[in-house]
Amino acid sequence: MIDTHSHLYSEEFRDDLDEVVERARQAGVSHVIMPGIDSSCHHDMLAAADRLGSWASVAVGLHPTSVDLRWKDELQFVFDHLGDLDFCAIGEIGLDYYWSREFEEQQKEVFEAQLALAADKDLPVIIHSREATEDIFNCIKRVNKPLRGVFHAFAGSVETWQRIQRAGDFKVGIGGVVTFKNAHIAESLKEIPLEEILLETDSPYLTPVPFRGRRNESAYVRYTAEKIASVKGVSTEEVDHATSRSAAALFGLFC
Repeated sequence: MIDTHSHLYSEEFRDDLDEVVERARQAGVSHVIMPGIDSSCHHDMLAAADRLGSWASVAVGLHPTSVDLRWKDELQFVFDHLGDLDFCAIGEIGLDYYWSREFEEQQKEVFEAQLALAADKDLPVIIHSREATEDIFNCIKRVNKPLRGVFHAFAGSVETWQRIQRAGDFKVGIGGVVTFKNAHIAESLKEIPLEEILLETDSPYLTPVPFRGRRNESAYVRYTAEKIASVKGVSTEEVDHATSRSAAALFGLFC
């Protein structure tokens, strides 16, 4: 399995990263992708990537909740550091109106600039969308360039997934939410082809059942895979193989 979204560089893993990685390996995780957030976590992310070696890949991007008064400097940081490492994607980028709409217009400008950068560099994007669906699609439309990537933590309707497909060459990232009781995404998954799905944890967040309420970690991607298999009426191994193939193709992984 490939965990396509894990913040293993966060302070929640500072004391036991080696044990967390070993549990993930034992659970069958062959690779993880660590998305960027902003300049404040960049050093820790690269340090973790160096520690994890070929088992991990990293992305660079400015997260929408990090767009504040310093947004121009933070956006420039992404542009300036893109060539520092072999980044597999631009991300985590997007729009988030859940916490605050104070910098709504700046979020859009930052998102569109990073979408255009990804298109120019022929890199996939990792899109974060929270209570901003219409503006996400409007931004993609305004950029008007061929785009590919993944809609991270997708929990939307079949109709939203269909719009995503029309917007570009996008997959949907499915994580622990699918295991929650009465999660609507389980119904949507019945209509989404397995080849369009990527596995993710978003660890240390969005922990799946049966560990909900605790710190999430990459090993728990197994529970997401099992739930998807149950919903789709296929084996967990089929989910593992299909999602790993899609992730490897999208992010240019050789693992």
